[in-house]
Amino acid sequence: MNILLLGSGGREHALAWKLRQSPSLRGTLYAAPGNPGIAEEAELVALDVTDHGAVIAFCQARAIGLVVIGPEAPLVDGLSDALRAAGVPVFGPSKAAAQLEGSKGFTKDLCARAGIPTAGYVRTASLEDARAALARFAAPYVLKADGLAAGKGVVIAETLADAEAALADMFGGSFGAAGAEVVIEEFMVGEEASFFALTDGTAILPFGSAQDHKRVGDGDVGPNTGGMGAYSPAPVLTQALQAEVIEKIIRPTIASMADAGTPYSGVLFAGLMLTAEGPKLIEYNARFGDPECQVLMMRFEGDLAAVMLACATGTLAPGQPMGWNPETALTVVMAAEGYPGTPEKGGAVALGESEADGAKVFHAGTALQDGALVANGGRVLNVTATGANVTEAQAKAYAAVDKIDFA
Repeated sequence: MNILLLGSGGREHALAWKLRQSPSLRGTLYAAPGNPGIAEEAELVALDVTDHGAVIAFCQARAIGLVVIGPEAPLVDGLSDALRAAGVPVFGPSKAAAQLEGSKGFTKDLCARAGIPTAGYVRTASLEDARAALARFAAPYVLKADGLAAGKGVVIAETLADAEAALADMFGGSFGAAGAEVVIEEFMVGEEASFFALTDGTAILPFGSAQDHKRVGDGDVGPNTGGMGAYSPAPVLTQALQAEVIEKIIRPTIASMADAGTPYSGVLFAGLMLTAEGPKLIEYNARFGDPECQVLMMRFEGDLAAVMLACATGTLAPGQPMGWNPETALTVVMAAEGYPGTPEKGGAVALGESEADGAKVFHAGTALQDGALVANGGRVLNVTATGANVTEAQAKAYAAVDKIDFA
């Protein structure tokens, strides 16, 4: 089976690395557009993922048996629908199903209809409505751009004045079209965790847990980013809690999407708050998290291509054996100066012997310039290691970081 992987970040490098190990690959792994790290695992091809016809033509010319869509934008854009209509199996939900990530308001309304535990909320479509809605909430205020904002569309305002200023920014275009609507939510207290489930629209297969770190600075300070690190599994998400999450959050979501005629297939990534009342949904992502994917792939020991194809073809078995490394995996993001604002690009990157002791460096924002590796994005490298526990995995990851020459 030939496989086409779409994307160019650290998540896609981790997927390429694991797909390359799949016994059921038995063909060529292509990636578009990829990055220098992905190029070590796959044959890179120049494809514009917004040109659905070009992607379909490539799949037909190369007898692609599975397309894996890494990032959220092509899913929300409906690429999976176009591929399925052409008879190409796709790992990733339809445009209608991807609304679970593409619209915060869509997901909150689904939760309200299905009785899924989540924070109280109001959907607002104007600055005037949003300011009026603030009176229904107490500080701190949680403000979310409704659409896709690259993981950065959430503001937690400590005061009413801060909330009003943030709303003015959001409706003023600070998040582009994503901020045309804003969801205001009650602030939930608890510990955050991420839970992943694979589904073909009917069957549900748990796919691990993780916790990530959003703030840019060491010591959990500074503005939120797309994610500065993660570890898996999340000990706080016990087996009992995972079972509760599946029954009260994941299963009703999958059933609701099927009942609406928009079945969801692929990976469903639930961001959770573990409150005193039990786990509550913060939001959904319609793809693997980044950098959560990196730690999940370090631990997963099964045939990734086979389980993704089962999701794509409606043949997923709920009790399908998976295979997991019982150790903890931890990844550290090395970001360019200026991130998450305007990152500096072009800085030289020398990996040295960073992978000598079992660590793995996933390329997130790199490029080749005159044959040399350089920074080409905000999050540049994901330095990942495993250990008997979080402390050991962290020590190994930072030891690998220390071997990398990158400002």
